[in-house]
Amino acid sequence: MGVIQIVVTLLIIGLLVKPVGTYLVKVFDYNTTGLDRFFGPVERFFYRLTGVREKEAMGWKKYVFALLLTNFVMMILMYVVFRLQKYLPLNPDGIDNMSPALAFNTATSFITNTNWQSYSGENSLSYLSQMIAITFPMFTSAATGFAVAIAFIRGLVGRQNNLGNFYVDLVRSITRVILPLSFIVALFLVFQGVPQTLNGAVDTTTMEGVKQTITRGPVASLESIKHLGTNGGGYFGTNAAHPFENPTALTNLIYIISMMLIPTALVYAFGVMVKNKRQGWTIFAAMGIMFLVFLSVVSIAEYNGTPALNGLGVHGNMEGKEVRFGISESALFTAVTTAATTGSVNNMHESLTPIGGLVPLAEMMLNNVFGGKGVGLLNGLLYVILTVFICGLMVGRTPEFLGKKIESKEVKLASIALLIHPVLILVPTAIALITPEAISSILNPGSHGLSEVLYAFTSGAANNGSAFAGLTANTNFYNISIGLVMLLGRYISIIAMLAIAGSLATKKVIATTSGTFRTDTPLFTGILMVIIVVIGALTFFPALALGPVAEHLGMFH
Repeated sequence: MGVIQIVVTLLIIGLLVKPVGTYLVKVFDYNTTGLDRFFGPVERFFYRLTGVREKEAMGWKKYVFALLLTNFVMMILMYVVFRLQKYLPLNPDGIDNMSPALAFNTATSFITNTNWQSYSGENSLSYLSQMIAITFPMFTSAATGFAVAIAFIRGLVGRQNNLGNFYVDLVRSITRVILPLSFIVALFLVFQGVPQTLNGAVDTTTMEGVKQTITRGPVASLESIKHLGTNGGGYFGTNAAHPFENPTALTNLIYIISMMLIPTALVYAFGVMVKNKRQGWTIFAAMGIMFLVFLSVVSIAEYNGTPALNGLGVHGNMEGKEVRFGISESALFTAVTTAATTGSVNNMHESLTPIGGLVPLAEMMLNNVFGGKGVGLLNGLLYVILTVFICGLMVGRTPEFLGKKIESKEVKLASIALLIHPVLILVPTAIALITPEAISSILNPGSHGLSEVLYAFTSGAANNGSAFAGLTANTNFYNISIGLVMLLGRYISIIAMLAIAGSLATKKVIATTSGTFRTDTPLFTGILMVIIVVIGALTFFPALALGPVAEHLGMFH
């Protein structure tokens, strides 16, 4: 039954890839379409309100500046709301202000599409904070990633240093894609029993006669954009395992589809926009095969359980999982939420078997198995550029991708974007493991404790946001260090990739010849996967060997 559920879910996602991808192409094509009649007046109102010149073209430097300025201003406003929420309206439960370090971490987390939470949402945020400083940046951070991916594609096919207009791409992402879908999903969630109210918590008496305070709030609206925008986080501390966030099998299905919907469709849209659908399917195949491998590993690991449990006659690992979802839906959710770098969880990753826990770690370390909104495609294209360069060296030809030469400038920028990711994971992890304050936050000794710290910084660098719950992260050390990792992990790679797009946009297209190395074939798909796995293994296997691999081997003693 569990396998059937997984297969049906994946088939639904697969059937939506082409129509949604085709729609995305229409959204970001600046030519006049039927969509303009409905969305155009609303968008033009916002352009006039903010002084945006809709027709203004931006080179890569101007595009980056607009992106950084917009994100910086929003982050400051979020920080102010967190620090002053006690005195602001829509705070019926009297939630206190956040501490400076926690406010910095939270503002950083949500502006970077990470949604790492060092706090319990229902106890630490007012309704105003949940809506203005949490839900709103869930839209803008997702739209920012969207815009960057589209700008990069324009650079690949462009003939001049014009990546489009960041403000237009940002607004179109929200008005034409994210907001309509979020509205539909939110209505369905309310239908399924997810709360959506501005009333405060209520006190009730349980069947056992015990007094209980039930927290509620604008949950459905947050949950819809949380998953569609691959944001993660949660209204409640237990995230999508909470019955108010994820009450039924249908809501669980909608969440999984929502997380994978746009990242998968964007890969197809890439093929259409570069006028080479085979190229898009080649990259889609590489990502899809890796996802299926990771899903198989975590599913088998959780179904097999642990030797200690098997010795007691208990087969399968149900620790940390909701009975209403079972092993199959928990394993699928785990693979999806870290493949799409969402960070939402319907089970506790801390309680996965060691090999089961290795899967979300590995997906975040590779960070290109479909990935988050826009950025996942960028990371995939980063590996494509490196693969083309390596293959070009092997056959003695100048590397080319989509008819444009890949030269030293592009390779250097790609190397920066590639190397910053492991640096931001491994260096802070090493520092944490020799810092007394950081060590005292580890709740489990040995290999599992190392995995807790490694997972935290991997989640931050990948802008994922999920966590091994055994780590007490609400300390000054982790709030500041993970906050910095999230910022650098988000923006350094974005700047490098847009610089590559700006460089490629001004290059002439070279005619295809019999000697051109094809990048839209099954052979290239295989080579691309090998390059990704080899680079990932060489970079991260020593750390994984000390964490989940060592813990797995220790179970047999």
